[in-house]
Formats: sequence, structure tokens, C-alpha cells
Amino acid sequence: MSKLKLTDILVTVVISIMFGVIYKLWGPFYNLMKPIGLHADQFIYGMWFMAATVAFLIIRKPGVALLAEIAASSGEFLMGSEWGLEVLLFGIIQGLMAELIFFMTKYKRYDFSIICFAAVGSACGSIFMDYMKGYIGDLALWNLSLFIVARLLGSIVIAGAGSFYLVRALEKTGVTSLVRRADQEEYDSLHH
Repeated sequence: MSKLKLTDILVTVVISIMFGVIYKLWGPFYNLMKPIGLHADQFIYGMWFMAATVAFLIIRKPGVALLAEIAASSGEFLMGSEWGLEVLLFGIIQGLMAELIFFMTKYKRYDFSIICFAAVGSACGSIFMDYMKGYIGDLALWNLSLFIVARLLGSIVIAGAGSFYLVRALEKTGVTSLVRRADQEEYDSLHH
């Protein structure tokens, strides 16, 4: 697996800036979901993991998922995130957890299941951070279970499937070939 080139870093940062804007705009929508109850807000939490999975699907090199989440959370912070500097800590942990999944495959698998596992990894990192910050420690077991299940399912749907099919659509347009050439094996992995 080759190392990151300057082009890879720049493309990752551009993708991340886009997601930083989306993350910032997602915050108010997330807050609107809270009054619905049953942790509906947790089901849409997966949006905050997409920079890592989308960037990795496009660049497919070590370090991209971590860089993407750090850059996206930095962008969200610079635009005035309601969560302040805390978003940077979450971005680092979420990126590391996605990176861990890609590392376990030696950065050679980009199929649907691996992208969903990376999204779940990011979700687990965010749940750990929520626990460490004291956000979820007082929840009753049934409520905590609902919270965790909603966040995990949301991560699979949004950051897993959403990222996979977004990049699959980009592949079909040829946009990603401007950044990297897709060989037949990579192309086929997006269609299974």
C-alpha cells in the first residue's frame, strides 16, 4: 500500500471541508430530532462519521479516514460548532476507530461490509466519548440500549450504506478517476 501523496492529502481535506460544512448544518437538524424521543437523534448521528468512510473509499490509503475526520471536525469547529472544541476530540476518536477497521483489512477491502464495520467502529468511538464525557452514564439500561442500537443502526445506514452508494454513484460518473485509477477488482467491489 502506497503512502499518502500531497494530492491525496489535498483531496481528503477538500472532501472533509465539504463534510465539515454538512456536519455544521446537521447539528440543528440533530437537535430538532431530540424532542421526538426514542433516541431518533441517535439514528441520524451517523452523518458525523461519513467523512472517514467517503474519503477512504475514494483515496484508499492508510491514514485517510483519520485525516478526514480530523479535518471535517476542524472545519465544523471553525464554523462555530455548538459543541466547541469537543468536536475535535470526537473527530480524532471516530477517525481512529474507522482507521482501525481498514487497518485490520490491510487497507485492501472496500466492500459494503467493511465500510459498514468502519461506520460502526466510528459509532463505538463516539459512544465511548459520550460515556467518558458523562453524557450517557445515568441512562437506565433499556434507555441506554435503545441509544446504542439507534446510533449503531444509524451509522450503518448513513455512514456505511450512504457512503458506499454515494461513492458508487461517483465512480459511475468517472469523477473519482481524476484522483485515482480504479482497477477492475476495485470497481467490482463497489458492485457487490
